[in-house]
Formats: sequence, structure tokens, C-alpha cells
Amino acid sequence: MKAKKYVLSEHNLPRKWYNIMADMPTGMEPPLHPGTGQPCGPEDLAPIFPMSLIEQEMSTEQWIDIPEEVLDKYAIWRPSPLYRAHDFEKALDTPAKIYFKNEGVSPAGSHKPNTAIAQAYYNKIAGTKRITTETGAGQWGSALSMCCSFFGIECKVFMVKISYNQKPYRRLMMETWGANCTASPSNETRAGRSILEKDPNSPGSLGMAISEAVEEAVADDDTKYALGSVLNHVMIHQSVIGLEAVKQMKMTGDYPDVIIGSAGGGSNFAGLVMPFALDKINGKDIDIIAVEPASCPTLTRGPFAYDFGDTVQMTPLLPMHTLGHNFVPAPIHAGGLRYHGMAPIVSQMVLDGIIRAESVQQIETFKAGLTFARSEGYISAPECNHAIAMTIREALKAKEEGKEKTILFNWSGHGLVDLAAYENYFRGNLSDNELPQEQIDTALKDIKPLPKPKQAT
Repeated sequence: MKAKKYVLSEHNLPRKWYNIMADMPTGMEPPLHPGTGQPCGPEDLAPIFPMSLIEQEMSTEQWIDIPEEVLDKYAIWRPSPLYRAHDFEKALDTPAKIYFKNEGVSPAGSHKPNTAIAQAYYNKIAGTKRITTETGAGQWGSALSMCCSFFGIECKVFMVKISYNQKPYRRLMMETWGANCTASPSNETRAGRSILEKDPNSPGSLGMAISEAVEEAVADDDTKYALGSVLNHVMIHQSVIGLEAVKQMKMTGDYPDVIIGSAGGGSNFAGLVMPFALDKINGKDIDIIAVEPASCPTLTRGPFAYDFGDTVQMTPLLPMHTLGHNFVPAPIHAGGLRYHGMAPIVSQMVLDGIIRAESVQQIETFKAGLTFARSEGYISAPECNHAIAMTIREALKAKEEGKEKTILFNWSGHGLVDLAAYENYFRGNLSDNELPQEQIDTALKDIKPLPKPKQAT
């Protein structure tokens, strides 16, 4: 019998998170205060984050200890298994070896609890009573809801309206874990009301939902804000994925030639690739690919610039690839990838040539998801289908070139509560979205007055 999965014991669970900022060839540019334009200090972030997370956000330490309380919760499902996709390879008739890291085994069904547990823990020891957040497809919102329930913290989630309507079971997961979930933009905040005044039928965006969550957090001393992607401390927490994968790839006897992950804000992608990216920094030949929707092409068509993380301009200015904070993506089903910006760490890796970015259209991703489901059995979240689509491209490329490449991708979550998206695909209700350059240019006009990073593109 062929080896199918590679499983680590709990004793092999990483005890430290990896921080790639210690090893980046080019130093990261700092976030800027939205009022002064000067680099943010810890005191600027204190109204929305506990100090432990602020310290991690600004840390240049290579390794950060994982608290025992976090490890205890990780052990519910971690280490997650690595799979060899033999039947997927057979379906593609490719000489490539394909492996995937299964992050869908968490109770919430995705990679998001890797940072949600850490953020809930650090808020708990800081005395936080309530956490506000945003969510796109609902994976982050459900993960944080679960982790807040573990630590006895109240959770309020602003869910992007189009996903709120498309994915009711994500909302029900949040409510099951005790959270309060509101469709964004809403009438509950000044930010939401201002957006609805301009567009009563707004489908919402992650930038809008962030504005509402931050507004609620800064208005109450007992409330903090948590972000499920983009920020440095989130990438650091997600490094457990790649640290486990490094050990598991050694068990297989193979080393990946190509590493692939879907990218919206960048967390599942960075979590897998960062430990391998260190090998590339040190001279290893690896093709590392971030995959994004063609309808929200932040890395492939957006400039590297300073921009707000939210629509109403409440967050610090982040150095990142962006489509502009007022950009509203098409209402595709991969709601977790509908973000105008990108993690500064991921953006810097693009600038440094450590990784590259590609975009794919919606129909191609669902075709890929079906090929994977009908060979490996797993039904993927629409976000994850982007990584699968790129894996198929690379596997067929290996076939054309006659090369036996090893491909590793992150299976970031299951799609069992996204079946309405598959139904729409089967009924012919989905379409590709050709994004006009004029729409990007219009949105980018809003960032022209903002400070420019030294590496601006």
C-alpha cells in the first residue's frame, strides 16, 4: 500500500512560531500613523490590540515562544496531516508528485484558528472582555467565535454582507459558539451608516467590515479588535503550518520544487511558505506562488504603496500591494479573498523576488475543486480552490516538460458550508469577472495623497 498521509505526534507540535521578518533580505517598512504620517509606536496601537500582540507585530526576533495554554488548544487538532494526492495525480496524468497540508481538520474547518487561539489568549490575559472583528466568507469569524468561547470572551463579528447572505451556515457556526454576527455595512456604526448613505445596496467588503469593527473597539476600554489576516503577528502565528510541513516533507523523502497557496490577505499562504522561504533566501531553488482571484488582483495588478487597511481610514497606513481602500471587489464566492490589500510580509516577499503571484478566474477554480473532490474526496472551500487550480496548472506544465516535480499546496479549509456556491456553479449561475483597468485606476486615485514607501511601485 502506498503511503497516503504523514502524521506527526503531539510531541512534534512546534513550540515556537517562526518570524520571517528576522531573515528578510530587505527590511520591512513601518506602518504609519494615519494622522501624523510618522511610524507607529506601541502606544498608537494600544487602543485596539493588547501589548503582547503589539510586541509581536513589531518583533524582529526569529523565534517566538508559543504559550502552553495555546499549545493545549492547538493539540485539539494539531499537528495537521500532510497528504500525498496519488489519485489527484492520476486524474491529471502528471509525473508530478502532489502533496497537500490539510488545514480543514480544525473544529472550525480552516487554518484560521491557528491565530484566533493565540489572539484570544493574549486578550484574555490582558483583561479584555470583548473582541470585535470582521469576516469575509466567515472562516475567520467562526474561528474567532470558537476561540473566544474557549477563553470566556464576548465576540462581535461584522460579516461582509454578500457573504452573510451567501453563507448562512457560517453565521450559524458563529452563533453556536456564542458570537453576535451582523451583516456589514450596517446601521450599527457611523462607518456603516456613512457607506450605506452613499450606496444603500452595497455588497460590503472586508475594508468596510474592518472599519465597523475598529470603530466599536476604540469606543470601549474593555473591547479590543482582532484581525484574521494581513498583520505581521497573524503571519507569525500561522507559521505552525509550514513548520509542521517541513518535518512532514522530510518524512516523505521529497522536497517541494513548487509551493502554492491562495492569497487574500495572505495568512494561509504565508503560514505554509515562510519556513520554506527561508530556505530560498539561503539559496534553495523553489518556485513559491501566491494565487489570487482575477477579480481582486491585489498582487498582480496593484502597486506597492502605503494605504489604509479599511475603507473609512481608521487603521494605520500599511506598506502593501493594494487596489485602493475604496475598491469594492466583485461578489465572487471566495469571500475570504475579497480584500483590497495584502499582508506587508507577503508584499515584501514579492518585492524581494522570494515569491511570485498569479491570478485565476472563478470558473477555473470551481472546475479545479471538482477535479480534486472527485479524485481525493475532499470538498474544498472556494478560496482553497484557487490553490488547487494553480496546482493543476503546474502539474500539467510538468507533464508538458516531462519533469517529475514535487508540488506542495495548502488545503486551507473544507467547503461543507459553502455548498450553495457549488450549487450556483452546477446551475450555471457563476461567471468570470473581467476587472477593467479603469475601475482599479479610479480606486487608486484615493491613495495618491498618501505617503509613499521607499520601494513604491
